[in-house]
Amino acid sequence: MQFTKMHGIGNDYVYVNCFEQSVEQPEKLAVAISDRHFGVGSDGLILICPSQQANVRMRMFNPDGSEAQMCGNAIRCVAKYAYEHGLSAENPMKIETGNGILTIELTIENDKVAAARVNMGQPILEASKIPMAIDDTQAINYQIEIVGLVMSITCVSMGNPHAIFFVDDVANIAIEKLGPKIENHLLFPQRTNVHWVQVLGRDELTMRTWERGAGVTLACGTGASAVCVAGVLTERTDRQILAHLPGGDLQLEWSASDNCVYMTGPATEVFTGTWPDA
Repeated sequence: MQFTKMHGIGNDYVYVNCFEQSVEQPEKLAVAISDRHFGVGSDGLILICPSQQANVRMRMFNPDGSEAQMCGNAIRCVAKYAYEHGLSAENPMKIETGNGILTIELTIENDKVAAARVNMGQPILEASKIPMAIDDTQAINYQIEIVGLVMSITCVSMGNPHAIFFVDDVANIAIEKLGPKIENHLLFPQRTNVHWVQVLGRDELTMRTWERGAGVTLACGTGASAVCVAGVLTERTDRQILAHLPGGDLQLEWSASDNCVYMTGPATEVFTGTWPDA
């Protein structure tokens, strides 16, 4: 099986062109190929497939084999791959995901995709649809107890669930300890992604991520989109922000005109290879 390694500001995945080949058991392949010691090493597996509704379809599998709805960094890479490898010349490009069909505007330089602006869609704020096991309509500055600590949490779905904590210093957070406990908390029947955010100003912040099914990652596009929304909901930030993630920066805007979140960032192709066991 031929594959391509790509990343969006360090959020790295193995991509397979399913226009030309098939993957019979993607759940098992995701576990094996994502292993950073015995596999290629990645935050998961992405299948780039034909679509009857859009230009291409993206399927995403976490390193634990679970299938996820969407990834903002991965969808930029899918658009770059599709454009540069001749799967679609459309710009804007429409990509089918587990969170519906999303539109991506490509910045082209010398016939290459230098950056992509993704319409991430409208955030879901209803607690029951995130989903969360609470009676409240929304979870904005909601109090939660973890390892004996009571913390304030704001939750948003961008097609997948996100739990956001605003803190004074993200560098001092024990992500490896807190991340799995929050991901698997009874509040979240489908588990959740977790983010810690330090606000630097009305238009700038720093964040760190524990990703559902993957653990600590260098970046999370849907997470950064959710953080943009949470900053506005808690009156900490404006609607347009620059987010600093461990792997790089993303520009976010929660548009007041259409209620959609727009994310802009780069996509990078690293190398191609052959996987022998698929």
